[in-house]
Amino acid sequence: MKKTNNETLLSAEPRFHQNAPEIQAYGTVNHLLPIELEEPVRLEMTERLNHLLADTITLRDLYKKSHWQVAGPTFYQLHLLYDKHFEQQSELVDAIAERIQLLGGISLAMAPDVAETTRIARPPRGREEVPVQLSRLLDAHQIIIRDCRDFASRASRLGDDGTNDLIVSQVLRSNELQTWFLSEHLVNVPLVEGSQKPRKSA
Repeated sequence: MKKTNNETLLSAEPRFHQNAPEIQAYGTVNHLLPIELEEPVRLEMTERLNHLLADTITLRDLYKKSHWQVAGPTFYQLHLLYDKHFEQQSELVDAIAERIQLLGGISLAMAPDVAETTRIARPPRGREEVPVQLSRLLDAHQIIIRDCRDFASRASRLGDDGTNDLIVSQVLRSNELQTWFLSEHLVNVPLVEGSQKPRKSA
């Protein structure tokens, strides 16, 4: 765009390498949103939601890593299960990030920021055995579930029913269900023959 005589002229030429100050700093909330929640409440909720977002992004990516690197007799079943859980966690990532923005905050987005914020331990780059993959995923779910229970109660006490509903009805319940599915893969049961032979009738 070119300005001449206080008029803005449009141009079809792309404008590359643009820079400008941030329009809102991270860790702040927009004061103009009429959502009937006080600023201190929105500040606390967005900070906690960003921690939950970082953990959810990390768990989502841990599922994709496991999906790519799984090996062994249960490869096919776990390959599909991991990818299904990845998609479900991706939906949660969007829901949490949008809740942060709705509250007037700024959601985390970039990998370095997520890595600095998450409470989930970083896995090695290499391939791991299936039981280790499952254990890592379950540990990550446990961190999120524990946080959700405390966070939901806090949101309810502060009157943030929207955040409470998101955490309980979407994040918590999804993580509980995925935990159940993963846990069943760690039950050591025979595959072909029962561990006890039937008794002979008298």
